[in-house]
Amino acid sequence: MRILSKSTLSKRSGQHHRRKALAGVLVLVTWFSTSAFALGLPDFESLVKNQGKAVVKISVTTERKLTSAQPDMQEFDSEQMPEFFRRYFENLPQQPSPRSHQGGGFGSGFVLSEDGFIVTNAHVVKDATEITVSLPDRRQYDATLIGADVRTDLALLKVDATGLPVLELGDSDELNVGQWVLAIGSPFGFEYTATQGIVSALSRSLPDGNYVPFVQTDVAVNPGNSGGPLFDLNGKVVGVNSQIYSRSGGYMGLSFAIPVNVVKTVTEQLKNTGFVSRGWLGVSIQNLDKSLADSFGMDRPEGALVASVTNDSPAAKAGLQTGDVILSFAGKNIGQSSHLPPLVGATPIGQPVDVEILRNREHQTVSVVIAELAEDREVVRTSQVTDSDDSKLGITVSELTAEQLAEYGNIEQGVLVTDVDPNGVAAIAGIVKGDVLVAFNQTPIDSAKTLAAKVRETTPGQTVAVLVQRNKNALFTALTMPE
Repeated sequence: MRILSKSTLSKRSGQHHRRKALAGVLVLVTWFSTSAFALGLPDFESLVKNQGKAVVKISVTTERKLTSAQPDMQEFDSEQMPEFFRRYFENLPQQPSPRSHQGGGFGSGFVLSEDGFIVTNAHVVKDATEITVSLPDRRQYDATLIGADVRTDLALLKVDATGLPVLELGDSDELNVGQWVLAIGSPFGFEYTATQGIVSALSRSLPDGNYVPFVQTDVAVNPGNSGGPLFDLNGKVVGVNSQIYSRSGGYMGLSFAIPVNVVKTVTEQLKNTGFVSRGWLGVSIQNLDKSLADSFGMDRPEGALVASVTNDSPAAKAGLQTGDVILSFAGKNIGQSSHLPPLVGATPIGQPVDVEILRNREHQTVSVVIAELAEDREVVRTSQVTDSDDSKLGITVSELTAEQLAEYGNIEQGVLVTDVDPNGVAAIAGIVKGDVLVAFNQTPIDSAKTLAAKVRETTPGQTVAVLVQRNKNALFTALTMPE
């Protein structure tokens, strides 16, 4: 038997107490670290549960014409062919006529108002002949396209419903790099999928999005997420997921959302007019590098360098010149050239704005009255007139561009008939694809929205006069609403 001395026992006892004390400290440190980490994590579960009710899946049907790959034999002059070849071609079967092919697609969106206005991406509903909106509770509605803006890739839909769950819009100007965000959508058609990440960068400029200062995130976004909301931790919408950077077609860590402040402006205009009026300055701009900045006597590269000024533009009238460096617009600093177009585009038409410039190494301030970007009215805005909005005409119409108005002669407004149901009342009345509806029941028609409203005012069996412009000729036709 081994007998330990009293000093040895005392020494071992002290070591034991020190180990216990150290273990206690480690437990406390671990507990505090774990608790702090837990307290810092977002409550995504509650966010998805509360906000996901107003996120919708959007399914679209598209239709395109298909033609046979066989050459058109009518292009050949049979009289110029030798007899042998003429007999050969005459014995070939007739070339089939063009036929239609239906396709489809899907995306995401969210409910903007209780009475059925819904936000999504313009590319989600492009060329759609039918749009279906599905809610998480499995309710489905046929949707009407109120308007779409290609420049910002936003579209506004309307369904015939009331009391829908609604999302609250936040303020994208308050976003910070590094903060948590959450996306809900239907990637690859899988409904109501939630993904999380952080804001990676702000005010990103993409080649096809000069009027959108994109919010870059690392949230997993894939095809089908387009048009879905991006949330902050307060459950407010701070963006609309729109694009991804990918070499494979799938998520690679770079996702881009349209800031909600842009969404607010665009959807309000689409709701009121069906199109977006955007501010126009009339300059061509570029970034400055270090060498250019040195040549202009600048400490560092910043601002937007004016490369050219359009004649008779707001910039020209205000005295802006080639070689000016725009440093601020309406009190907001221009760090680089991509910051300027979104600010100009969001400026109300006719509003004077102070623009700070650097000219000949001296700072100046000029006042510019912003005009409307005229070509914006030429953006294609299609609205369907179907049974879903109580219309029984059996046609699809779209807004007219300025060029199309000129082609049709002396008319200032109207809607273009882009498709006709051969069994509909419009076809029975003699209306054909390519006609322009100028007036309906003695009311001028300036948009598809106006036409749909006037159709709703009719009663079954009522006969109304429709003024049509066809190949620069105006004619009236009588149309009887179905029972």
